[in-house]
Amino acid sequence: MTTRDKNAPETGPEGALAALRRRLDGARAVRRLNQTQLARIAGLGRTTVNQALNPNASPPTKDTVSALALALRLDPSPLLDLLATATGNGDRDGQDCVVGRPIGDWDPLDLEVHPAAHAPSTTAGDAPCLAGALPGYVRRPHDQALARLVADATAGRSRMAVLVGSSSTGKTRACWEAVQPLARTGWRLWHPFDPTRAEAVLTDLKHVGPRTVVWLNEAQHYLGAGGGLGERVAAALATLLADPVRGPVLVLGTLWPAYADTYTAMARPGQEDAHPQVRALLGDRRISVPDRFDPAAIGAAQALADAGDRQLAGALERAADGCLTQDLAGGPELVHRYRTAPPPARAILQVAMDARRLGTGLHLPLAFLETAAEDYLTDTEYDALDDNWLEQALADLGRTVHGNLAPLRRIRPRRTPGAPASPPAQPGPGYRLADYLEQHGRTERRMQCPPASFWHAAWEHLDDHEDLGRLAEAALHRYRLQWAFLLHQRSACYRDLGTACVSEFVVAQLTGAAAQAVATWAADEGETWAMLQLARESWRGNNLQTAEAYARRAADAGDPDGLYYLGLIREDAGDRQGAKELICQAADHGHEQALLLLADAFLAEGNTANEMTAVREAAEQGSLLGLGRFLKLLREGGDEEQVQQLGWQVAVACGLPGMLLYAGMRREAGDMDAYDGLVHRTAGQPDPATLAQIAEQIQHRGDKTAAEGLALRAAAAGEAQAWGTLVELRLAAGDVAGAEKFARKAAAAGDTLPLLLVAEAHEEAGNHAEAEAFAQEADTAGDAYALLSLADFRMNAGDPAGAEDLALQAGSHGNTEALLFAAKLREEADDINEAEKYARQAADAGAFSDPSFSDVRHGTWIPDQVAAHWPYGLDADGTPSTAWHLQS
Repeated sequence: MTTRDKNAPETGPEGALAALRRRLDGARAVRRLNQTQLARIAGLGRTTVNQALNPNASPPTKDTVSALALALRLDPSPLLDLLATATGNGDRDGQDCVVGRPIGDWDPLDLEVHPAAHAPSTTAGDAPCLAGALPGYVRRPHDQALARLVADATAGRSRMAVLVGSSSTGKTRACWEAVQPLARTGWRLWHPFDPTRAEAVLTDLKHVGPRTVVWLNEAQHYLGAGGGLGERVAAALATLLADPVRGPVLVLGTLWPAYADTYTAMARPGQEDAHPQVRALLGDRRISVPDRFDPAAIGAAQALADAGDRQLAGALERAADGCLTQDLAGGPELVHRYRTAPPPARAILQVAMDARRLGTGLHLPLAFLETAAEDYLTDTEYDALDDNWLEQALADLGRTVHGNLAPLRRIRPRRTPGAPASPPAQPGPGYRLADYLEQHGRTERRMQCPPASFWHAAWEHLDDHEDLGRLAEAALHRYRLQWAFLLHQRSACYRDLGTACVSEFVVAQLTGAAAQAVATWAADEGETWAMLQLARESWRGNNLQTAEAYARRAADAGDPDGLYYLGLIREDAGDRQGAKELICQAADHGHEQALLLLADAFLAEGNTANEMTAVREAAEQGSLLGLGRFLKLLREGGDEEQVQQLGWQVAVACGLPGMLLYAGMRREAGDMDAYDGLVHRTAGQPDPATLAQIAEQIQHRGDKTAAEGLALRAAAAGEAQAWGTLVELRLAAGDVAGAEKFARKAAAAGDTLPLLLVAEAHEEAGNHAEAEAFAQEADTAGDAYALLSLADFRMNAGDPAGAEDLALQAGSHGNTEALLFAAKLREEADDINEAEKYARQAADAGAFSDPSFSDVRHGTWIPDQVAAHWPYGLDADGTPSTAWHLQS
């Protein structure tokens, strides 16, 4: 056997190829790179690198050698000379007889697949989407047509298809997905584009070898090239497709419909036929791509979104018309346009973003946008505005990007069906912000409070009561009390805060004359809550005449509370008969407290029948106290049939809490199957959510065994929140290991709160390391409150600095409660300036948006000394308001 001398001259194809590989592999070893690392640096596939260095493989391509030389910091010229010798072609520049490179070596973005819209993290623990990451792919009918062509190509038959569809409908992505089966069998892909696309095809099409995809994205650049080049390209492609020696090949292209129509239109008599070759080539090779996803495709996209694809989830939320691909393709360019927009256009977009995130409708009046934009500009930017700045900004924002999307579009209201009762009003022009920019603004500007010009513009130019009411709420959430009141006044007291309205909350923040003035205005405007508040305050001040006047006004306005308070006031005035009549009137209107007062009176008289009637009516109004008394009276009556039939009937009127109260009473009476009976009586075959809700209520009522059984059934049926009930039950039983197991199951099902429950239990037991570990698990799983829990643990461990750092970290993720936590820490450290800064940041982000706490006063959330600095709320710029005079 002859052994080759490593020092022999690098002559002949075999010696040149061996020398080439020796030089490349030696340089790799010197740089201490393995093949995977080298592939990543060179931008090649690992298989490509392995084959280039493998002595038993075919020679690498010129592109591969050049990429490896660049990655290894070698001069490519001598390496390419060796490759030319190895392949028997002394002309290195023309040696590469096969164009393209393996499909797996291509990045889809380099083939002009549009980068998809970024999916913002919904919680602090979400992993960010990588730049350029593509969403999951949804196959549609045109994909099936492509798949048939790919199957033909795999079987050895040359094929061509041009996907025809509007901008950003998914044509290029469909081609990319279609060729993936070919990548697994070693096919190459050639993307001709240098020096021009048409010239590249005409120059190198002769080098296309078998099993090659010819990539003609935006095929108008090839088939529509001027000077006759397009016709020559079409003819050359037709020749390639008909040549059995060079096949199989697959030619894929994309076109907009307008181009396809132009190229395939027959010339009129006497008119020059500009595209006969292109028309013949396209023929029946066109595949239509629809603008919108059909219901089946929407369902498939939703399944991917449900499985965790946040990009598709965002597109489904935004693109209600089914134009998902347009949204995904156009989103990044919309954000680029926003970030690079001239100051006036950017200001208009920020106004629109703020308006939408604070609750206005889709259509924004032009006058509002123009007026609001003022404070979004610096003094220099504002002074530099041209006289026609608004027209220029709107024209700029109306230009479309991929997918026919524009940052801001003028909307055209549709006619209302039916004959109008009167001539319609002529509203000014309205504009709609792109959905993707709306979502982007909710993330980017979530910690921002709009400036004063925004609130003034809303006051002056918005007329929709719902829009004004929601902006009033938004102002209240940001502690801008004056604007909350003024906008609520303009909204005709639009209500959307449950049992209270904006003005009632504003009054709760104020004291003295300001509070009195707001309440008086609201009462004069017909707000019964204000009448009753003034009645209560006057009553407490022993001003019975004024109290009675306000209570009477509330009663006359139809509020039974007015009758009830009138009765109490008359009682204090010594008019017992008048008081009883008023209480009876309130009871006739179903007033719960009045009915219970009457029941007390009947009990005192020994009138059990009337007492039962009163408490039953109270229960039927939803009073659990009334229901409890009614069931007790039924049971004392000893009629079991009445208890089971009438008791259940009345309990149903109180909803699930009432039914649970009934079941608990039955359980106490010895009916051990009462809760199982409740489950079937409420829902027949109950859904998992109902089971979990019943289990939670039973747990709070103390029946741990029944609660755990139902919770296990709910969890097994897929209800994530049932695991939380099981965690609480295991912790209550001292079974921490069991609680940990259930908490992790809950987190896997999407509910991270049980992890924090376990963390809290460990903290209370002094197991600080375990507590932090479980809180960190919750943070990793995406729990927005995990960092705040960790901060609390650090505080308990005597580390206030660490606690503050964690709270501020949570605050940077949008957790306003954490910012208030940090503010209280600063107040305790006597650093009022920092405390006020953090509290202001929380207010700017809408910290006071939860009216569900027992005390209506939002200020109880603010550190005491900070609240003292803000007696009248904050101005738009975040400075404390002075005593403002209320407008009527």
